Amino acid sequence: MRIDGTAYRTIWPEADGIVTIIDQTRLPHEFALVRLTSLNEAAHAIRAMLVRGAPLIGATAAYGVALALRADASDAGLESACITLLATRPTAVNLRWALERMRARLAPLPESQRLAAADAEAASIADEDVAINRAIGGHGAHLIHAAAGRKAPGGPVNVLTHCNAGWLATVDWGTALAPVYAAFEQGIPLHVWVDETRPRNQGASLTAWELKQHGVPHTVIADNVGGHLMQHGKVDLCIVGTDRTTAAGDVCNKIGTYLKALAAHDNGVPFYVGLPSPTIDWTIADGLQDIPIEERDGREVSELTGRTADGRIETVRVTPDGSPVANYAFDVTPARLVTGLITERGVCAATREGLLGLFPERARR
Repeated sequence: MRIDGTAYRTIWPEADGIVTIIDQTRLPHEFALVRLTSLNEAAHAIRAMLVRGAPLIGATAAYGVALALRADASDAGLESACITLLATRPTAVNLRWALERMRARLAPLPESQRLAAADAEAASIADEDVAINRAIGGHGAHLIHAAAGRKAPGGPVNVLTHCNAGWLATVDWGTALAPVYAAFEQGIPLHVWVDETRPRNQGASLTAWELKQHGVPHTVIADNVGGHLMQHGKVDLCIVGTDRTTAAGDVCNKIGTYLKALAAHDNGVPFYVGLPSPTIDWTIADGLQDIPIEERDGREVSELTGRTADGRIETVRVTPDGSPVANYAFDVTPARLVTGLITERGVCAATREGLLGLFPERARR
């Protein structure tokens, strides 16, 4: 996608083997690139959320393995790298998926061949993510086009999204926002309601920034406004992303997604999930019982960081000193509240049968 008119991915390898990322903790006030040179730097980038979003976490982990093998390509080095990276974030399944794929590709090879193979496999994972997300965009754009057909001529399709599942959460295109970008490129009039997404404000900081860079009409709203907008007919459909989806269609996404799904269900607003297939965890069926929910540092809730009128970046406390803080990072939306899953192979019902209809090879495993 574009930044000041220039096409970027969120992660890419340099000729010297170093990996470059966009530091998302400094957006929207500063666009900065960071060079990753080691396993520890890659792990820090994931843990500290310089990169975030399930697909991008997976790609970064793959490149992290390649960086690790530059220092130690032994069996012990490979295993240590995978263990280190797996421990960085517990919820997004793409992390485990990418590491298992890297291990399966590299472990059978002699040490002398592992580094080149790791570089190639990480690049393949990144390229496949782009292709998957582009396909999600194409299938989801049909839903936006259909919504446009149900509106009065000239009125934009109003899409509500939560958190950031745009291109900043992936290698390119995005998951939930891929249909928005595809529809926008097709000339369909649309407008995006952008949830601020407390406590880290990924919507206000990242989604709004990337939509503005790409020229897509949008409005930032407080997290609790969505239900009001739906009650008054100002939302035509919701599209969100997912960090892990069960084989039965339960969706784990950024905290607050469940509440949007409840409001959408109560008001008859279609609620869709952009779903790249590596985000499906085929090993579990009950999202509430089986998906670990990450609890993050309470300071994400008790403190806010922003730019002052004179241009300084400052952090301030917004809660009383001594007040305890709970910071659950994700929630689970039951499949019954999901209208459909938008995958790279098409749109399906949020059920095991629906998913297997698009991915029949999983039924044989």
